[in-house]
Amino acid sequence: MVREVWRDSADNEAASAVFHLMQQLIDRYRVNRPVMPLVVVQAADAGAGPEIDARVEQLVHQVHRANELRRVPVRLLDGEGATPYEAALAMVRTLSEKPWETRENTQYKNFSFPRSRLLGAIEQATATVVEQSDGNASEIREERILEQLSRLRWRSGRPRGGTRWASLRQSVRPETFVGALFIALLSVLLGEIDWLLTALVAAVALIGLAVVGLASRAAPPLLWLRRASRWFATTSSLAASSTGYPSDGWSWLSPSGSWRVIRARAAAVAERVADAGAGDEYARQFHLELRVQALLEDLRHNYRPHSLDWRRSKRTVPPVVFLPRATQDNGGILLINAINSVRSRRSEVDPLLLLASLQAPEIMRHTPPLPPERPGPGAPTGSSGARARYERWVDDLSLGQSPVAAATLAWVLLLPLSTEKLTHEHAHAQLVTHRVRRTWAWWVMSRASIAVLVVGSLLGAFLWAGHWRETYCHGPLTDRNTDAIWHGKGDDRECVGVATAPEVLFARGNGLELNGAGKGITFERIEQAIRDENDDIEADDAYVTVVYAGPLTATGKDPEATRKGLEELTGVYLQQRAVNKTLRRSVKLRVLTANGGEDMLRQITAVRKIIEVARRDPTVVGVVGLGRNTQESEQAVKLLREAGLPVVNTTNSSSDLPREFPNYFGLAATDEEQTHVLGLVARQIAKGLDRPHAIVLSRTDRNGDLDRYTAEQRDAGGKMLEDAGFEPGRPVTYDLAGGASLNTPLTTICQAERVPDALYFAGRVEDVPTLMRGLSETTGCSDRRMTVFTGDDLTKGTFDDSTSIAANVTLYHSSLAPLNLGKNLGFYSDAYRTLRALHPEGEVTALASGRAAYEDDLFASGQTVISYSATAALYNAAARGDKRRSAAETWATLHTVDLNTMPTGTISFSRARSSVSDNVHGLNIVKVVRPGPSAERTIVCGKPAGVSPPLTAKDCRP
Repeated sequence: MVREVWRDSADNEAASAVFHLMQQLIDRYRVNRPVMPLVVVQAADAGAGPEIDARVEQLVHQVHRANELRRVPVRLLDGEGATPYEAALAMVRTLSEKPWETRENTQYKNFSFPRSRLLGAIEQATATVVEQSDGNASEIREERILEQLSRLRWRSGRPRGGTRWASLRQSVRPETFVGALFIALLSVLLGEIDWLLTALVAAVALIGLAVVGLASRAAPPLLWLRRASRWFATTSSLAASSTGYPSDGWSWLSPSGSWRVIRARAAAVAERVADAGAGDEYARQFHLELRVQALLEDLRHNYRPHSLDWRRSKRTVPPVVFLPRATQDNGGILLINAINSVRSRRSEVDPLLLLASLQAPEIMRHTPPLPPERPGPGAPTGSSGARARYERWVDDLSLGQSPVAAATLAWVLLLPLSTEKLTHEHAHAQLVTHRVRRTWAWWVMSRASIAVLVVGSLLGAFLWAGHWRETYCHGPLTDRNTDAIWHGKGDDRECVGVATAPEVLFARGNGLELNGAGKGITFERIEQAIRDENDDIEADDAYVTVVYAGPLTATGKDPEATRKGLEELTGVYLQQRAVNKTLRRSVKLRVLTANGGEDMLRQITAVRKIIEVARRDPTVVGVVGLGRNTQESEQAVKLLREAGLPVVNTTNSSSDLPREFPNYFGLAATDEEQTHVLGLVARQIAKGLDRPHAIVLSRTDRNGDLDRYTAEQRDAGGKMLEDAGFEPGRPVTYDLAGGASLNTPLTTICQAERVPDALYFAGRVEDVPTLMRGLSETTGCSDRRMTVFTGDDLTKGTFDDSTSIAANVTLYHSSLAPLNLGKNLGFYSDAYRTLRALHPEGEVTALASGRAAYEDDLFASGQTVISYSATAALYNAAARGDKRRSAAETWATLHTVDLNTMPTGTISFSRARSSVSDNVHGLNIVKVVRPGPSAERTIVCGKPAGVSPPLTAKDCRP
């Protein structure tokens, strides 16, 4: 309900009529913003006495009292001055320089009057110079006035004392634009960087604000851009007043030209102000009307639409000025005339509403005619007289262009009040006013609302920033990368996905180094080298993108768990470097890294992110890696098939994936192919034994590692032992509990009624030391010669430790990379030279002397060579004929890949020759024994990749 703020009775009918008219004009302003008149009330009878004039004057006071508590901006004026001009000018200054009566209870903040302040500065400078004048020429006086304006910083009545600090504090209040922006930026920075750096930025920002504020007050560098200056330099009413100067030429982009216009017009106005002070009636009329124009323009600006603070929606009532007694002597009639004159020659409509009363004898008419001839030193003659008349015509134009000069006062609404209505009592008529409601715009854009909004935004920003930091590996509030996400909690937390942003470094802080001649080269150096190669690709270069997916992180504290990822990523980089820099191929190779987590246990998440990136980036042609066979491998390859992406696998030896998925191209010999060749050795060993007996020892299924490799190895190994002539015993399994729990299983095996002659170990390389220690220590096995067969995972083992293999055990394992049978032995020296550039300065490690380069520990595991070959195969299909291919074309072309000069032989994916005995995969069988203090590794047999005769028992003698 609207609150009532004033109630009174109408003293007479005239008071009631005028009250209701004014209230309608005020209250209807919110609806259609009607044109505001200059309402003048006067007794209709010119002979009415002082009592009637007092009633008319009281009427104005009553309307003033009715509105001063309503949130209507009102101002009661009483002209005082030595002359009508000075009194009228004082009232204009009161309106623009002193606060209005409702300043503490307004609909919106107090009015601002920048244009009036600019004119006030010119007046102040002129007055100072005139007081100090000693008869100087007008040109000198103008220069001194402009100098004084500069000292005043083009502002009148510049505050002194602690206002700069108050201004700075006001600037950073949260409800101001600068303050809200300042706080918002600090909150964003606090979410992105530590508090100390944020505090430093805040301090620098505050100093910057202070410097800018000081500079703007000392010598406003952008003065020509201020609204008041722009109005002063472009208003047409001053163009005629400065024809002797450059009065036109203001521009947003021309500070010097704009300055010239402003200075020229300021000099012209100052000259007229000085003349007005000397008594020139023309100059006085010009000065008063210019002041009124600035006032009306300021008020119009305070109500302008489409402003950032929504001021027009907040201010729904007009400013109202009350003149209880307007006379010729107190400047009231002169002020009304000046407002009427300014409005009559301008098209813009201002919101000012005025209510004034005249005494009965006064006549409301336009400003009396000015003297016909301006005072001067004499009548001009001749040509100089014509020029002088032109100058006088120009001066008069500023006043004479108004229609009021020859017409009635169009903006004055004269209300003659009859004596009967002024004296007829009307006590029963109650006059009531209610408080003007603040609009929805005030509530939305109020200080409290903005503070709540800022606090809510900051809180939301912090919450979102925290959410994004917890969700994305690089998740700042302003530039998050959604292609790599955090997976897991606590110690099990890993960054998984695709590194499409330079800030995403999967192996950040991992100090693991390459072995052998690669000592000193870490993940950081390989990742940086790949990024450098990517950055060297120009925007107009043709290129294809290959995504390497591997295990680049480890949840435990052992960095060795990421060695496979490091070595494979190194091979990918070597191929990228060869394509882009060594061979300088026209189609460049871009590499993205994808992390599938420790042991590739989170490869599904990584594959989904790879697919998202491929949908956005048509240059992605396929995936290299996924080299660990887990229970998720099948789903991962299926997702890539559905997305149209081929996979060139590195070391995944699954026998099922190449049969089930046409987009799967593997370089590794399958488990069936490996056990077939191991069977050639096992069969010969079995023939030399009496009733040969063997057992398969494997990891337990569903032990949390999702490992499918050991399951397939168990099945293939059991079949191989049976085919080789061993009598199979019941398979034995072991659990993982922070490591291989082999004590109980080995006790069961070694203390059985019949101890096996051979074991097929379907486990991982990290389980082998525990196995060997158990076989050398457990009763029943420690004094018995035993043969252990296992798969390719042991290629990663170095067997450097004396306990890595038991003295009573002969170990046979397969190796996926027959480095000794390759056709490109120069690869190793080239690779070494490339990697040498990545070594820390002064820490270059040479290749091992006295043996082949491929035997150096840098290459011995074969993982670098295999990933190099896989990347080469995928690139060959994607850039066939030096033309960039799509992922679909690459998939189709992979079937025709035939690379003859690879380090392991010929890389080919022809399915016509793909069988257990006759396949295109390279393979070695390695024998490991420990006849003395250290282990010895011997290659029993092998075949290079590509088309070659199948291995036979004759080739693979134990």
